[in-house]
Amino acid sequence: MGSMTQTVQEVVKAMKKLRCFDRVLEKVTVVSADPGKVICELKVEEEHANKLGTLHGGLTATLVDNISTLALLCTERGAPGVSVDMNITYMSPANIGEVVVITAQVLKQGKRLGFASVDLTNKATGKLVAQGRHTKHL
Repeated sequence: MGSMTQTVQEVVKAMKKLRCFDRVLEKVTVVSADPGKVICELKVEEEHANKLGTLHGGLTATLVDNISTLALLCTERGAPGVSVDMNITYMSPANIGEVVVITAQVLKQGKRLGFASVDLTNKATGKLVAQGRHTKHL
């Protein structure tokens, strides 16, 4: 395991201990971290689901927000920034018991703005669950 992956794992571990909203990442596992790219996994459990038993859209948005921020931290600049714009396209459900792979990639990082994309895919089927874009002021 690379040192960048270990660093991101430590950041996520610290976020899980916070008493603020970021603790919703408690069940997220960091798989790998490379410059500008982070891959995580989440097994969808009842606490992550809506009344239909599928991954809640609000949690999906939170995953796009937080995991793309981790990818921005894995750049030479290492700045988390603040959100300017974020959009999510929901494509298929992820049911309780299924594992979702969250892949965040920095698309571009300028002087003031950073752009990232995030794909959430079903680990078993490879089917795209949701796709997000996130713009942050650095």
